[in-house]
Amino acid sequence: MSATFPGFTRRTLMKSGLAAGIGIALGGPSFAADLPLITKAIPKTGEKLPVIGLGTNAYSVTSPEDIAARKEVLENFPKLGAKVVDTARGYGESEVVIGNLVKELGNRDQLFIATKTPIRGDVKPGNAEIEEAFARLQVKKLDLLQIHNFHGIDELFPRLKEWKQEGKVRYIGCTTSTDDQYPQMINALKTLPLDFIQVDYSIDNHGAAEEILPLAQEKGVAVLINVPLGGRRGNVLSQLAGKPLPGWATEIGATSWAQVMLKYVVSHPAVTATIPGTTRLAHLRDNQLAGRGELLTADQRKRLEQAWAAG
Repeated sequence: MSATFPGFTRRTLMKSGLAAGIGIALGGPSFAADLPLITKAIPKTGEKLPVIGLGTNAYSVTSPEDIAARKEVLENFPKLGAKVVDTARGYGESEVVIGNLVKELGNRDQLFIATKTPIRGDVKPGNAEIEEAFARLQVKKLDLLQIHNFHGIDELFPRLKEWKQEGKVRYIGCTTSTDDQYPQMINALKTLPLDFIQVDYSIDNHGAAEEILPLAQEKGVAVLINVPLGGRRGNVLSQLAGKPLPGWATEIGATSWAQVMLKYVVSHPAVTATIPGTTRLAHLRDNQLAGRGELLTADQRKRLEQAWAAG
């Protein structure tokens, strides 16, 4: 899931010339050939996923310029070693845009496509919801289907289990990005046969780390993280403008604050991958560098948390 935040964004950092100050890397397609790709296993199967994916909340676009930018991202995404593309029926026409572009590019088999059931409205009967997802994304099978923010979960989850048994979807799960649904997520982890959950978590948003992430790890459930650069005080990157990277950043192969903070998120032992919203090739390259090299150690995580708390 992607999101937009008020204030000083990475784009304005780049336009204002401050990008150099925080080390944003904008190399070409072979930008990280010398750094190993970081992957984590889906607990239920052992299948490995690259840790930095793609959130597509902002893919419901119509202008030729915006479509071209999204196409460039989806074309280069697997070339940079990435796989997980997360979308939703609730993101306007994002599924349709992605379906059209992936068909045009012919790279469906290189992607792990995750989508979600509707976030509002009545649940359609029978197989209608998954058939609509197939039609919009122009696929015959989904890698992951998630109940979006628990809407209609009592009615839909039994169907998700059936669709998985029938081979229409490989993995099933549920999502949230709000604290008030954390009790529902905890209950779902305790009572449902989940393969995945998706939840919000960042250096400035630790709510999920209290119960949800440890419980997911205990239950052997994969975790996707949404809004990894957001937080209680707004966009994380806007609060780091002009600040030097920690001295140990080079040890983990990080050259920007975006990479450090994404590495922080995926270095949590319960986290499988994160899906930062990405609509431009420059941001894609920067984000994907976070999925190369090394993760933060426990000591580095602690020091980063302490520095963040101290302001």
